[in-house]
Amino acid sequence: MKLSQLARRAIMTAAGTAVISITGGLTNTFADEFSTIEILQLTDLETEVGDLDNSILQVTANTPNEPSVQERLEAINAKLAEMEASIDDVTEKAGDKSIVKSGSSKSTMKVSGRVHFDAWGFDTNDETIADFNGGDPENRLGFRRLRFGVKGNVADNMLYKIEMEFAGGNDVEFRDAYLGWTDLPILQTVLLGNQKRPYGLDHLNSSRYNVFLERPFVIEAHNQDARRLGLASYGVSDDQKWNWRYGVYNQRNVQGLGNYVDDHLQLEVTGRLANTIWYDEVSGGRGYAHWAISGSHADSTDNANNTNEARFRTRPEARSESRWLDTGRIAGADYFNLLGLEGVINVGRVQVVGEYQKTWVDRQDLYQDVAFDGAYVYVSYFLTGEHMPWDRESGTLARIKPFQNFWLVDRCNGGTSAGWGAWQLAARWSHADYTDGDILGGVGDSFTFGLNWYWNPNARMQFNYIAGEVSERGTDNGIESGEYDIFGARWMIDF
Repeated sequence: MKLSQLARRAIMTAAGTAVISITGGLTNTFADEFSTIEILQLTDLETEVGDLDNSILQVTANTPNEPSVQERLEAINAKLAEMEASIDDVTEKAGDKSIVKSGSSKSTMKVSGRVHFDAWGFDTNDETIADFNGGDPENRLGFRRLRFGVKGNVADNMLYKIEMEFAGGNDVEFRDAYLGWTDLPILQTVLLGNQKRPYGLDHLNSSRYNVFLERPFVIEAHNQDARRLGLASYGVSDDQKWNWRYGVYNQRNVQGLGNYVDDHLQLEVTGRLANTIWYDEVSGGRGYAHWAISGSHADSTDNANNTNEARFRTRPEARSESRWLDTGRIAGADYFNLLGLEGVINVGRVQVVGEYQKTWVDRQDLYQDVAFDGAYVYVSYFLTGEHMPWDRESGTLARIKPFQNFWLVDRCNGGTSAGWGAWQLAARWSHADYTDGDILGGVGDSFTFGLNWYWNPNARMQFNYIAGEVSERGTDNGIESGEYDIFGARWMIDF
């Protein structure tokens, strides 16, 4: 066998699973792990080995023990050893192939995304529902979320995240968009930018893990779209029993605007303290209990420029054209305070979750102060025996992992073989009251039945049936009430 063939085999053996083409460079997965000098060394090495083939053929015919050939062989072996060590290092670092490393710095980048495709049907003959909706509610089919983003670390103690939402067609918006610092004394992690305000467990949960298609009345109304520009600190105790978030936020939703422009900052100071009071380590977290308290003090402004952020509104826990509960911008609002309570109990395949929130609005001049509140409770049950995982560092739900992924294939000896994924049933009661004094935002009550089919940890199908009523709602036709039935389905995947 020629020496060049031996050299090539040595290189390929050292590479292992990292496929290297000496003439074509490295595959994209590992190219960022080699410097330009190392790549040139590989190319030069093959050229040198090729030249050495001819030299050996000429020399061995007359002087098989030529010292110069031996020296060159030793030099090549040394270079091969260096490249083998470098390739082993790449193979070790390539365990998480979702990490893309910069070729010019120590920064990292992880790509993520999600696709949520929805179908909604409205079944109601109640004419007053059209008054709430701004017309007869029509069936809907399309993307609820179409999201793509990157996040990573910079240097030793900085991080970043940029996440874009494309479900609005040409109206592209950002979601999480921030930079931050980690491993800080006392403050631990600090984020600056667009991030979730820390109240409402169902909003702090990722849409990838929530049990129902849409969030309850009170959670969405008090924290519409959740994310705001802010500076916030995130912390967790060493034993992971306690976690907290607190910070200062601007109240305007700027996801489609890019920035806030106003003489009045309309800031709010808010925080959440959470406790995982019980966590069963032995079962891997199949049993746990959680409680949390949250609060906010928000400064408002007058309604002269129609920019007052003291407004609470929400859809009927489904994707309707407009918000069916809506206080409008509350005239004379000076500031408002919010209090939130939440609790979770999970025992094996059964989970019970509940939240209550109340807001007090202080108004100037002759306007009457008003208050609004709401709550929800739901219970879920896995038919296939799984459980809802819990993230103790953030005090939120984590990714559901079926015991067996969904698959269906033909067997070579006849018949089929299948895995059925995970199946979950859920039921939710929800209530919110946004009518008080001269504010006629409406009272909402609903019951939702849910069925979830988890194909694997990153994909599932959801079905919801919603029966509800909106009452004490002020419209152009006076104070009205109406009932409705809504059907919803979602197909979703994330990566």
